[in-house]
Amino acid sequence: MKEGIRVQGRELLPGDIKYITEQIKNHPDWHRTRLSREICAAWNWTNEVGRPKDMAARTMLLKLERRGLLKLPPRRMVDRNQFRGKSFQPILHDSSALDTTLRTLKPITLICADRGSQADLWRTLMVKYHYLGFKTRVGQSISYIAETKDGRPVACLLFGAAAWKTAPRDTFIGWSIKQREANISRVVNNMRFLIPPWIKVPHLASHVLAMALRRLPSDWRMKYGFEPALVETFVEQDRFRGTCYKAANWQCVGATTGRTRQDRDHKITVSIKDIYLYPLCHDFKKALCQEPR
Repeated sequence: MKEGIRVQGRELLPGDIKYITEQIKNHPDWHRTRLSREICAAWNWTNEVGRPKDMAARTMLLKLERRGLLKLPPRRMVDRNQFRGKSFQPILHDSSALDTTLRTLKPITLICADRGSQADLWRTLMVKYHYLGFKTRVGQSISYIAETKDGRPVACLLFGAAAWKTAPRDTFIGWSIKQREANISRVVNNMRFLIPPWIKVPHLASHVLAMALRRLPSDWRMKYGFEPALVETFVEQDRFRGTCYKAANWQCVGATTGRTRQDRDHKITVSIKDIYLYPLCHDFKKALCQEPR
């Protein structure tokens, strides 16, 4: 490799690739996790609160290996991803029709559904009733279930990593490429939002969205050590009108181009999506446009 390449938000020079290959050669006893941690320490590769970006480093190593630029040590454990979903047992749930008013349904409680029986119920509902389904999580994420006072689930949400780049959002924020690379982790994507088909409650969706946005900053800080500054979501134009996001005061800033990140040859077409944003703090642009350290 004669020139630098950009992988996982980092500009890698030939010397960087050489450094990694030398670490692999000089430390044959290191497993992949140890290697990624050593790279984070050597490069001071940390997030906003100083925690090593270990997962980003592992992903970078895998991408470099796929490109044929290095050979990683063999895995010491079987990849757990291949077992995800195989032992999953759907949770029984009440799917009888619920047709009422939001006022009658209140109070509604928002519960974190990242583990235990709530996680299994959340996954059951997403797999069975969301049009995109659900397979697995990658990277940072938080999931919620909204329940009535008698414990019936009425909505599910998932927040995770933001899109790496999208022109309408990036123009709205006004950040440079380097600022985006440094601060993209402070943008969170509402990746899934489900109201089960048997729930017929006007204004429920916008109410639950508002509840989630009030909880999200503190929950994210408790789990990951920092607060997000902005939330984004993508709404398929030919399937939805974005009514609940508009009612919850999200702002539509434009639309996608109908391409995917894998569309290097400009041949793949996907549904065009409206891009909605919701600031989580009044100075979100200042927070997102900070210069890299």
